[in-house]
Amino acid sequence: MKKSITIIGAGGQMGQWFSKYFASKDFQVTGYDEENPIKGKDIIQASSLVGGILKADYVMLCTPTRRTPEIIRLIAKEMKRGTFLIDISSQKGKVVASLAKMPAKINPICIHPMFGPGIKKIKGQNIILVPVKDAKKELTVAKTLFEGANFVTIDTVEHDKKIAVILGLTHLVNLVFANIISKDEKMTLTEKMSGSTFRVQKILAESIMAESPQLIETIISNPEIRRVAEDLWKDVGRLLTSIQESKTEEVMSYIKACQERLSSKTNLDTSYKKFTKMANAIEKN
Repeated sequence: MKKSITIIGAGGQMGQWFSKYFASKDFQVTGYDEENPIKGKDIIQASSLVGGILKADYVMLCTPTRRTPEIIRLIAKEMKRGTFLIDISSQKGKVVASLAKMPAKINPICIHPMFGPGIKKIKGQNIILVPVKDAKKELTVAKTLFEGANFVTIDTVEHDKKIAVILGLTHLVNLVFANIISKDEKMTLTEKMSGSTFRVQKILAESIMAESPQLIETIISNPEIRRVAEDLWKDVGRLLTSIQESKTEEVMSYIKACQERLSSKTNLDTSYKKFTKMANAIEKN
C-alpha cells in the first residue's frame, strides 16, 4: 500500500518541488493551497486544510514562516496517531516551540532544505535537521525520506544564527545590489563594459530576485540578522570614511587582516579558480 503525504502550500515553488519529488518516490500526494493553484496531474487536491490531513501518513508544511506555528496548532490535533509533521521553514525559533507542544501522538520532523526549487536531484544536497523531541529518530526518518542528501544536525538557536549569515546576509547584500543596478538606465552599456566579477554578481542578485517577495522578506527578517547587518553597516561606514580621508594604510590593514583570516580557513587560490570556471560557464551560455 502506498504511503501518503499531504503538502500544505503545494502551489508554491518549494511545494511544487516536494510534490513532484514524493510523487516520484511512489507516494500518494495530496496538495492544499489557499493562495496558489496546484499543478501536476498526479497531485490530489484537498478541498480543505483539515480534510487534507486526516488520513495522511506524512504532512509537510511548505508555508510562510509567520503562518507556520498557527497552522501547526490547527492541524496537529486532527492528524492520525503515529504520523509525521514535517516543517521546512527558514526560521526555527517559534516553529520549533509549536512543534514541541504538539500532542505526543504526532512525530515532528524539523528540517531546513538548503536548496531551491531549481535542483533536479536530492543527492548531495544539504539539509539541516533541528531536533525537537527525539533527535536520533527524527534524523533516521529524514534520511529515509531524503535518501542521498547530506544532513547537518544543529539546535534551534545555532540554526537561526548561522542562517542569518548563510541566507540573511547574502540576501540583504544582493537585494540592495539588485535595487541599485535596477535603476541603471544604461544597463546595456554597463554590461558591455563589465568584467567577470560584475556578471557573476549580477546573475547571483537576479537569481535571488526570482524568489518570491514573501520568502525574501522572511529571510531578511531573521532576528539574528541584526548583529551581522550592524557589522556590515559599521564596516562599510568605516571603509568609506578611511577612503575619503585618504587613510590608505587603514584600508590596506583591513584588507590584509581579512585575507589572513580567510586564508587560515580556505584556499583563496582554489576559490579564484572556481570563480574563473563559473565565469567561463556563464560566457558559454
